[in-house]
Amino acid sequence: MSTPDTRPAGSRPVDNEVVPLRHPGRIVAAVILLALAAWFIIGALTKDAYGWDTYVDYLFDSRIAEAALHTLALTVLAMAIGIILGAVMAVLRMSPNPVMRGFSWVYLWIFRGTPVYVQLVFWGLLGSIYHSISVGFAEVSVEGFLKNFFVLAFVGLGLNESAYMAEIVRAGVQSVPEGQTEASKALGMTWWQTMRRTVLPQAMRIIIPPTGNELISMLKTTSLVIAVPYAGEIYGRSTDIAYAMFDPVPMLLVAATWYLAITSILMVGQHYLEKYYSRGSSRTLTSRQLAAMTDAEGIPPANVKIVGPGTPGVSDDDKKGNR
Repeated sequence: MSTPDTRPAGSRPVDNEVVPLRHPGRIVAAVILLALAAWFIIGALTKDAYGWDTYVDYLFDSRIAEAALHTLALTVLAMAIGIILGAVMAVLRMSPNPVMRGFSWVYLWIFRGTPVYVQLVFWGLLGSIYHSISVGFAEVSVEGFLKNFFVLAFVGLGLNESAYMAEIVRAGVQSVPEGQTEASKALGMTWWQTMRRTVLPQAMRIIIPPTGNELISMLKTTSLVIAVPYAGEIYGRSTDIAYAMFDPVPMLLVAATWYLAITSILMVGQHYLEKYYSRGSSRTLTSRQLAAMTDAEGIPPANVKIVGPGTPGVSDDDKKGNR
């Protein structure tokens, strides 16, 4: 005989107590992974070939610290070129003009279809191809510019990066519904006002995460500028020191440590930047939205968070983001 349901009308059923399943395989796998990690770490710490004494001596060497600044400069300048030129190429790619659209497509095809190392080698050899540029009534010497390997390094990296940033920007802009643009035009906004106030704030949620990944990737890609050749960044400087000592392993560990440290800082910055541009995209409901759902379902939903005046633990920014 079944037990009669004594719950009041409109209430939700009480959840059953669920006993979690045991997963012994996961425990065994975790133990094996921890054992392998401990075995590798202990073996590395006790092996003389790693040269930990040399590693400690050169970790904060002034030459490596200066090379880290050069690496950051290359990264920032290359990303600036990549973002600005990539945005321009994205606009050309979405242009109704077939010439502009075709030019953008060919640009992306070349710079995405060839390895960045090959491009950097080409930029390094550009000085042997061009000595001056004729502009019709005069000749402009470019030898001084093409001998500056630092400039060639970040220009080559930036042009390669712009091809990838163009696709990222295009994807972000095209993710915004057309109705948003049409509504902005109906309100009398200009094209620039529509992009600045309507399209870009929404597109940034799509653009920021892959751009952060590209920035971190660019930091590591700077190790390839030795192809220009430019050896003033972290990998190039640590390699020069290693060749002088005939001991490459500890200097590679020094370079890896610096890359990891800078990358970790950039990842933290990326996290907070993504959090900033994701405001207003949470599933937290205001009191008005909750009332509308209650009227539709007959009972308050159990899987939502209520936000309203007087709700404890809710900041003013959260309330504004859900209006």
